[in-house]
Amino acid sequence: MDFTFTEEQQAAVEAAKAVFSGVAPDSVPSPALTPGAVAEEHDRPLWARLAAADLLGLVITPAHGGAGLDPIALCLVLREAAKALARVPLLEHSTVAMTVERHGSATLKDTVLGPAGRGELVLTAAANGRTGHDPAELAVTARQDDQDGHDWVLDGVQTGVPWAHSADLIAVPAHTADGRTVLALVPRAAPGLTLADQFSTSGELLAEARLDSVRLQGHDVIDTVGAWEWLRELLATGTCALALGLGEAVLGLTSRYTGTREQFGHPIATFQAVAVQAADRYIDLRAMEVTLWQAAWRISTDAPGALPTAGDIAVAKIWASEGVRRVVQTAQHLHGGFGADTDYVLHRYHAWAKQLELSLGPAAAHEEALGDLLAAHPLG
Repeated sequence: MDFTFTEEQQAAVEAAKAVFSGVAPDSVPSPALTPGAVAEEHDRPLWARLAAADLLGLVITPAHGGAGLDPIALCLVLREAAKALARVPLLEHSTVAMTVERHGSATLKDTVLGPAGRGELVLTAAANGRTGHDPAELAVTARQDDQDGHDWVLDGVQTGVPWAHSADLIAVPAHTADGRTVLALVPRAAPGLTLADQFSTSGELLAEARLDSVRLQGHDVIDTVGAWEWLRELLATGTCALALGLGEAVLGLTSRYTGTREQFGHPIATFQAVAVQAADRYIDLRAMEVTLWQAAWRISTDAPGALPTAGDIAVAKIWASEGVRRVVQTAQHLHGGFGADTDYVLHRYHAWAKQLELSLGPAAAHEEALGDLLAAHPLG
C-alpha cells in the first residue's frame, strides 16, 4: 500500500500553509471576550486570499475553472485551516460545490461553480434539522407546484446553519410527500426565507432558517438519489479533518508550554505524569488521523468495503469527537490556570474544539449509526 499523498495534494497543503500563515490564532475574535457573535460575517480578507490562491476551486473540475482535486485534498487543506482557527466557510462551501458538480443540473453547475471557485459566490449548508438531533431532511418539506410541475415550494425550519448570514446560497435538504429527499439551493434573499440569530460555542453567528412557502425554480433543486447523503458524508469527513488539525495545534502548543514551564528546576515535560498524558493524546491524534484518511479515501474513490462508506465516516467522527475533547481537556490540565487566561490562545481552541465535537452529532450519535450499519451488514 502507498500511503503518500500525491504531488497535487501536497501542493494544495503548501498553498494553504502560505495563506494561513498570515492568520494569528491569538488575534481571532474570542467568544469569551465578545458578547453575542464574535463577528457579523466570515473573514472576508482571508476568503479573498483563499480565492487568489485557487483554494476555493480546489475540488471543482477544470471544466468549471477549478483544480479538480478530491476530498482527500480538501481534508488536507481543512486540517491547516483549523490550526489557524480560520473563520471561513471553506468546509461548507467546498462540499456544496462538490455536490452540485456531482449531482446538479447543467444549468445549476454553470450558475454556481464558476463564481464559487472564484469566491464571488459563498455557499453553505443546513445540516442540523430542526433540533440538531433529528435527520435534517425531515425538518423541511418540498412539493412541486401543482400548476406547472416545475417549481418547488419549501416549508420548514433548519437550525444552527453556519455562515448563513453571509452566504449567497444555502443548501437545504428536504423531503417530499412520497419519501424522497431533495437538496435545494436557496438564495439568502429568497422571499419567504427568514434568518434568526443563533450563536455557536465558538462565538460564530449561526442562523435558524425558517422557510415559509419559499419558491424555487426546478434547476435550483437537486432531486438525484443520494445527493444529500453525499453532502452529509462530505461534511462529516471534513469536520473530522478540522478536529484533527485543531488537536494537532493544541498538542503542539501544550508541548511548547510544558517544555519551558519549570518546577523544581526542571521542565514539567520531563515529569512522568505530564509525559504520559501528552503521549496518550498523541495516540488519540494518530487514531483520529488514520480513521480520517480511511473515510476520506472511501468517499474519494467509492472503494468497496465490509461496511458502506458511512461506516468508516462514523468511526472517524467518533474518534474526532472523543479525541479532540480529550486533547483540549488535557491541554487545559497541563497548562494549569494559564490555559483559562483570555490573553492566551488556548481558550479559543477549546471553544472551537467543543463546537467541532458536537457538530453533525456527538460521538454517541455516530456510535448508534455504526451499530445500525453493523446490524444491517453482519461481518464475517
